[in-house]
Amino acid sequence: MVGNWPADLQEFASPTPAFGAEATEAGAVDAHWAAGQVYDYYKNKHGRDSLDGRGMSINSLVGTTDYGQPYVNAFWDGQKMVYGNGDAEYRPLAAGLDVVGHEMTHGVVDHSADLVYAGQSGAMNEAIADYFGNAIETDVHGIAMADPDSGLLGEALCRTRTPRECAVRDLNDGRTTAKSFLGVGFGTDNGGVHLNSTIFSGALWDIREDVGPTLADKIVYKALTEYLTPLDGFTQGRDAVIAAARALGTGGKDLTAVQRAFNAHGIVPNWELALGVDSDLLIERVNTYDSQLGAGGDWWTAATSNEEGSEAYSVWAGRTDGTGQLKLMSPNDGRYHVNPATDGKTVVWQAHGTSGVDILARPLAGGPVKTLWHGRSVGGALDVDGDVVAFAYNNHGGRAGVAYLSLKDPANVVTIGGGTYHRATFPSLSHGKVVYQDRQRVSAVYETTTRVVDVATGEDKVIQRAAPGASLGPTAVTGDHVYWLLDEIDQNGTTALRRAGLDGSGITDLSPETGPESLNVFDLTASEGAVTVDARTPDPAFRNESLAKLWQFSAEGKGDGVRKSRVSCNRGEQLSAAAASGTQVVWLDATTGISNVVTRTRPSGTCG
Repeated sequence: MVGNWPADLQEFASPTPAFGAEATEAGAVDAHWAAGQVYDYYKNKHGRDSLDGRGMSINSLVGTTDYGQPYVNAFWDGQKMVYGNGDAEYRPLAAGLDVVGHEMTHGVVDHSADLVYAGQSGAMNEAIADYFGNAIETDVHGIAMADPDSGLLGEALCRTRTPRECAVRDLNDGRTTAKSFLGVGFGTDNGGVHLNSTIFSGALWDIREDVGPTLADKIVYKALTEYLTPLDGFTQGRDAVIAAARALGTGGKDLTAVQRAFNAHGIVPNWELALGVDSDLLIERVNTYDSQLGAGGDWWTAATSNEEGSEAYSVWAGRTDGTGQLKLMSPNDGRYHVNPATDGKTVVWQAHGTSGVDILARPLAGGPVKTLWHGRSVGGALDVDGDVVAFAYNNHGGRAGVAYLSLKDPANVVTIGGGTYHRATFPSLSHGKVVYQDRQRVSAVYETTTRVVDVATGEDKVIQRAAPGASLGPTAVTGDHVYWLLDEIDQNGTTALRRAGLDGSGITDLSPETGPESLNVFDLTASEGAVTVDARTPDPAFRNESLAKLWQFSAEGKGDGVRKSRVSCNRGEQLSAAAASGTQVVWLDATTGISNVVTRTRPSGTCG
């Protein structure tokens, strides 16, 4: 648990100023010396007595490993600093004064502005920690601000690499909101808290270079402790720093330099509008990790949490046209309510608690929450259509199966797979049909098939047998078609989107696994008129263009007759698509660094 000390803790102590090799090699001496330097900086420069301003003890845990393996990282856990033991290349993390200053400044942030560690506010949290960590190091070691390496963080940790090769970040990297802001969701770096931090810290470092360390440090410290608030973004951060500068009597060329620094990094009012968002907002800042959206019958449903994503998740529903009030569907019982689905009449979802997982249901028209099923664990797939609910589960042996049941008679559960030699995964449901992926041993050979079962009759038929060695992925089903993902060429970085009729006829690849138009598809959703996939291009670089995007294919046609369009030209990460009616899609969009539920009623096109 955060803040706890290990049970087998060994304190480093010495009756004389000379510590032994064990303390030195573990980083204990470095941590103690550096903590003193950081304490003195805040006390002497800003009159602050320790991290909380009230003289709290400063504790460091050194020699931390990753379950016995080398750990090249450091963090503030809310009560103390924790430093990894390093590895063959990296020294113990406490060896970097800027690293120690960074982690201790997180403690100062916690006890002042308390910037929420997600999205833009989290990136500013990291940026301010970087700023003061580097400021302390440059002051203590007498590094000139004009030194091109003055903005490097962690550059002294390596045993053989050069400082620039070793550095974790560079406050002089010149990144801007327009060119460099990475729109990633809450599940990726808490919404880009590290990935986007140097946009803001770069502006602060420019201020230090332009107005001098003494004035710049006072301005940033005053902004942190008197003007910033927990949910502030980059624009509010700019306003806070400028207000702090003015409050300190800064004017003329120095105030101009402060404003110019933010302008140079693209941190200006309404900078997010320049990103070109083309979607409609349904609910802001859901801050959940690995939970799917659902949509159907003019309604959408999603799991949400608090600003930091630390509270137990709850399930909400709303109309896909954005009208009306949102409806809270799940009880506030401390469990994590996730992966909701809806057909426009009923919302179903998973409730994860200490005793296992429940599948719950509640009518959108109102009424009590109903428990449909209880088990050890479940997969992410869950669907509802009329009276039928289908879901993936794992039995006590961890073996995957598919189940479906009736809302009216949930005790009568039909299960598929879940055996030692028979697994079933990735169910989808529509028009009384459950489609799933099946793997079972037949005559000492494993056979992998895509199958469809008629709920009313129990008839279970094969849509297609996969080639030996192929991997099958998520499915979707409509009144006319079955769609599924498959990977027949191992480790080529792409996936095929395949379509067939409900009787297995007309099999075709809407998105082939090979060729210039191939995609790395990892999820899909379908309506009667279109199928939408979540995919990445086979691009090894981590940039907005390679983040997950939504592509939509027409339900009819094949080969060159299939229409393929981008659902949205938003440049950030697009996840958890849920098909509504026609071509409308609801998804989680992170273009501005905040995970929002958004929608479009028609695809945007090719997006240039």
